Amino acid sequence: MNLRAGKSRVDDGLAAKLAKAGVRLSATATHDLVRGIAAAAPTRDDATWLALISPRRHAALDKSLLALKKHYDRAPDGIGARNASASRLAALRAELARRKLDGFLVPLADEYQGEYIARRAQRLAWLTGFTGSAGLAIVLAERAAIFVDGRYTLQAETQVDGTLYERHHITDSPPQRWLETALKTGQRLGYDPWLHTEDGRARLSAACESVGATLVATETSPIDAVWRDQPPPPLGPIVPHGIEFAGRSADDKRAEVIETIRTAKADACVLSAPDSIAWLLNIRGHDVANTPLPHSFALVDSDDRMTLFVDRRKLTPGLAEHLGNRVTVAAPDALGPALDQLGRTRRIVLYDASGSPAWLHDRLTRAGAKVVRGADPCLRPRARKNLIELAGTRAAHERDGAALVRFLAWLESALKAGPVDELGAVARLLSERGKSPRFMGPSFDTIAGAGPNGAIVHYRSTEASNRRLEPGSLFLLDSGGQYLDGTTDVTRTIAIGRPTPEQRDRFTRVLQGHIALGSARFPTGTTGSQLDALARQFLWQAGLDYDHGTGHGVGSYLAVHEGPHRISKVGNTVALEPGMIVSNEPGYYKTGAFGIRIENLVVVAGIEAPHGAERAMFGFETLTLVPIDRRLVEPRLMSAPELDWLDAYHAAVRERLIPHLKGTPKALAFLRRATRLIAR
Repeated sequence: MNLRAGKSRVDDGLAAKLAKAGVRLSATATHDLVRGIAAAAPTRDDATWLALISPRRHAALDKSLLALKKHYDRAPDGIGARNASASRLAALRAELARRKLDGFLVPLADEYQGEYIARRAQRLAWLTGFTGSAGLAIVLAERAAIFVDGRYTLQAETQVDGTLYERHHITDSPPQRWLETALKTGQRLGYDPWLHTEDGRARLSAACESVGATLVATETSPIDAVWRDQPPPPLGPIVPHGIEFAGRSADDKRAEVIETIRTAKADACVLSAPDSIAWLLNIRGHDVANTPLPHSFALVDSDDRMTLFVDRRKLTPGLAEHLGNRVTVAAPDALGPALDQLGRTRRIVLYDASGSPAWLHDRLTRAGAKVVRGADPCLRPRARKNLIELAGTRAAHERDGAALVRFLAWLESALKAGPVDELGAVARLLSERGKSPRFMGPSFDTIAGAGPNGAIVHYRSTEASNRRLEPGSLFLLDSGGQYLDGTTDVTRTIAIGRPTPEQRDRFTRVLQGHIALGSARFPTGTTGSQLDALARQFLWQAGLDYDHGTGHGVGSYLAVHEGPHRISKVGNTVALEPGMIVSNEPGYYKTGAFGIRIENLVVVAGIEAPHGAERAMFGFETLTLVPIDRRLVEPRLMSAPELDWLDAYHAAVRERLIPHLKGTPKALAFLRRATRLIAR
């Protein structure tokens, strides 16, 4: 593609059109802005990003701007290029030699330590070809390795060249252990301090020191130096998130955060998580896919002043008024000097060492500030959804459930008419969700695994891997939506044709675990790790298990994976509290054959304690409203209370969704069939 020629075609008369519309931006500045917009996630409508250039619509200017964005949308960035890993690895090694470094760490991370990162930050994918959502590569002069967790071992085998990179399970063969065998005394291992947390860096540094090597911070990334077509930082528009969805004012939230800062005996807190900043200020952004994040940093002072460090070009008209006079907007490059000022005045700063980039810690300590370790003060209040947020998420799940039922009814009919493949199913489901005016996009890339692809836990269908849904197979569909009033995440396993006895057995054991966890009653102070075994017990009885956590927290029109709480075997000490939303998703995966997962979102709620109870008791309210495939249930394995749970759940699904399916007789008929009483 000749981008320069394309640029000249869409550039004709742009300066004149800008002037005629009263826009003060130059044509060059407009190009830079639109290029950044193209590097961000798409907005639901063009008017949202067009308002960054001109608050008023001008047909001729809009036409030029739309053409310009289309031009930059097509700009190549090198990610996904075939047979490029060897040359890129060689280029990186040459750059490391130039910098007198013996190696470099390449995490899948950005400076905000988020799960979803902009294409500009997809350094691991560009270098290795691995496109999963978690991983780390280590490049030395003679050896290189990539480390992924159990969700991605199969994916890494297919995407990463084994002649260039050793492939390791990050739990069974941790990076620190590999470094202890691969590094030599006196060697210098480079890292980007923006891309590692203070806690993560400490573990890697200890591994280096154990063999006499040194971990060395780089001022700039050597990958950025050799990635010639790297996209610019994203410039997604930032918009207000109305109180009708947020449920609390930004002033009220800030007062709670400030009280936490004062309790920690700190003068200020630095926030680096965009979802915390979005929650705190009641704003949403478009910088990355799937999560409405506004890339930014913030400083909150204990005297109720706050500075938001963000590119002003992203602020939509009226946002400054929404932020109010207690919030000052500053450019991103003003963050360093602001931290220096905290040091010069010997301020005490609260800092999240497990979730913030090490660069912030280094700048503060070098400047003379006293750093107090503590959790991001937004985490817990953000996790405890208020009544308005809970009402919104219930409404969002009803609309989402109706979209899934329309999809399932279509799938049933389409399979009778001819072949259906994974990508076709993904497109149809997106279309059904898109019928809601409050739908803003998927909450993650849909996992649509047919047959053996379903055994890849975080599988993503591509043109190369796309499979048809064949009779006798299972179809694992894990998907979710971002709605203005809530975030959804649901997995259903669907029988294509007649399921085998083995498939029914495994599905039923997963369902039993799902029911056991969803029906749990537990006292104040209980953590997700204490409940995890409830979901695994029926698989364990057959010598089976699954290699992922059982549940993750979920945001309110924010991140679909949200802390600090989760349900997993070990490692979580955060007690479950009322208002916390968490997934319930046990599974089973037979490599090369099929995958099974059943996922509902649930919210922690108080329950009426039994007579004589000595502690307050909690339970789960189920939010997800989608039928569970009854064809895969083996009733003989289930107890009467378990069957009663399934019938009651289906009755609730039917009652809540019928009003949303009026005018869609095929979907309504499917819903009635899919939620019939289970045969006993």
